[in-house]
Amino acid sequence: MRIIAHLDMDAFFAAVEERERPRLRGKPIIVGADPKNGQGRGVVSTANYAAREYGIRSAMPISQAWRLSEGARRNGKPAAVFLEPDFNKYADASDKIIAIAKTYAPLVEQASIDEMYLDLSFSKNYGQAEKIANKIKREIKTRERLTCSIGISPNKLVSKIASDMKKPDGLTIVLPEFVEKFIEPLAIRKIPGIGPKTEELFLKKGVRIVADLKKFSREELGEILGVWGLELYEKVRGRDDSPLIEEREVKSVGSQETFEKDTLDSGIVINLLKVLADEVIGNFKKEGFEKFRRVVVTVRFADFETKTKSRTIKEPADSLETLQFEALNLLMPFFDKRENPRAKKIRLIGIRVEKLTV
Repeated sequence: MRIIAHLDMDAFFAAVEERERPRLRGKPIIVGADPKNGQGRGVVSTANYAAREYGIRSAMPISQAWRLSEGARRNGKPAAVFLEPDFNKYADASDKIIAIAKTYAPLVEQASIDEMYLDLSFSKNYGQAEKIANKIKREIKTRERLTCSIGISPNKLVSKIASDMKKPDGLTIVLPEFVEKFIEPLAIRKIPGIGPKTEELFLKKGVRIVADLKKFSREELGEILGVWGLELYEKVRGRDDSPLIEEREVKSVGSQETFEKDTLDSGIVINLLKVLADEVIGNFKKEGFEKFRRVVVTVRFADFETKTKSRTIKEPADSLETLQFEALNLLMPFFDKRENPRAKKIRLIGIRVEKLTV
């Protein structure tokens, strides 16, 4: 029997900041760019649950987050605390959480800095898997003073959806015989890979929940979405046989972020580029690499067209300044006719470094 858990830390960056600064306990916390009294051009990296009560979400323009915070303050609520991200600190906390998980599961796949998959198939049944998950949650809370939410199911897809159901500090178990019943009533955006544009496309067809998507044949979804449609046919039935991979050969280090609203505002895009560059350099050094030779920038437009530009630099580099400089030069053509002749808005940007040396 295959039993897979997905562990997702709760508002991770903000939670680490609150842990490190007791004076912030209970306050709305936003980790991201400097809001500059509503004039900032960056985005929110993480908002804790108190800040989310104000309508603030990750990837939201920081200026909008500031306005929502100010609105709450004028109504007598605490103003949000805005903090710049410290990715090295978050990476250290992530390492400790992974170490805890590995004491309970023989196979752990790190999906990102704040989430991972655990193979609990050795536990033989879901009752035992639940006990293990609760032990992991308690140990993380005791040793790291952080909370996480865990989903358990027969595969990675359903477990990832389940881990988001009872946040924060939740545990959701989906038995094999209830997988389809579990996902059928969910909004289609709950399926990983369905973004706002795909959602809009299906809303026009009267599709709102996963059960509605199941009315389409494999061929019909393929005609609508191409290869992704064939994958979606399996996903909406809760099917996923992708394996857990504990360690991958690291050939690149990168990061990407999707904007909450498509934008062509160069200030917002460039500020996010700088945040991503900082995260990439932090992870690059954490992985033990010393130099990189190639910088790659990815841009996805509102219509999902995706373009990638890269440059191999003459001398190996290791600095944030070099990465930001090279990435910015690669990004700029996407604001004019060189790479964006129709002036399409941007949905996502990403940066990665390649040709790594240790």
